[in-house]
Parts: sequence; structure tokens; C-alpha cells
Amino acid sequence: MSESAVTTELSEIEQKSLSEIPHPSLPEGTSIYGDTKVFPDYKAEDGETYFTLVHGIAHESSVSFVAVLQATRALRKGFETAIYFYGPGSLNCLATRGFPTVGNSAFPGEHNINNQLKTFLAEGGKVFCCRFGLSLHGAREEDLIEGVIPTHPLDVQDALIHYARKGAIINSTYQL
Repeated sequence: MSESAVTTELSEIEQKSLSEIPHPSLPEGTSIYGDTKVFPDYKAEDGETYFTLVHGIAHESSVSFVAVLQATRALRKGFETAIYFYGPGSLNCLATRGFPTVGNSAFPGEHNINNQLKTFLAEGGKVFCCRFGLSLHGAREEDLIEGVIPTHPLDVQDALIHYARKGAIINSTYQL
């Protein structure tokens, strides 16, 4: 549908509302965040680790994706980095997402979490996934993204203790 066809179908009051504020208000490329960083851009010191727990579901909240992005950033800063998906978060690790067939995106961004996890693994991060979380939500271990390490349900707490004893920075995300 052409722009003129859309505009001719609008009432006078709709036209008035549209013209009150220019769209887009800022041209592409305009910074909306500024350049000033308040905190130093920390890099890992020898032996430092970063551990993330994810309990959120892809596409239900931004919790999962943001946690993976933060873990990827920590990995790139030199931290030994691992992500542990448990509960419904385990579903983030499935390679069998797609429609109408596996690997095809039914909507833009459907495979964002898959792609980011593959990048994280390729860059040297570790990804753990709880077997109980998978089975509880009807998923299968054999459908995990290649490189994801399946874990026993009792490993969630012990993984947390393991990384805490290593002095890891721990990022725990949770979605009900």
C-alpha cells in the first residue's frame, strides 16, 4: 500500500495527531545514549570468572537474551565465563526451534538466542543445561545446540557453589 493511499484513508483528526510530532524525531545514526561511561571498562584479571544462571524463557522476556549478551561481553573482557540454564530457561538451549521447519524463523528474531549462544560457545564460553528443566517442559536432550553440556538436576546448586568458591562474579536471572 502506498503512503498516499494510507494518508487518504485517515480522518482529519488522525492526520492532525500524526503531524503534531515529526516522525522519526531523530535521524538514523543519532546517539541517544551519549559517550560518557561512568564506570571503567573493566577487563578480567588472571583467573577471574563470570557465571550466569538463567531461569527465563526465550521470547517471553528479555531476561534470557540480556543474560547471554552480558556473559558474552564478560567472555570478551577475558573472564572464564559459563552460563547455566535451568527450569524453563533450559528451553533456550534447543536447536530445534523454527517454523515451518527447524531453523526457519517464523518471526524476526526467533533465532536470536540460538545465534548468540552459538557465538558464545564458538568464542570459548561454556553452556550448561539442566536435564530436568528440559524434560519437565517436554524438551529432549538430543535437541540441544551443539556444544551445550547437559547436567543433572542436582548440579544447579553445586555449580553455583563451584563458581562462588572460584570467586566468580555471579549474575542470576529469574523469571516466574
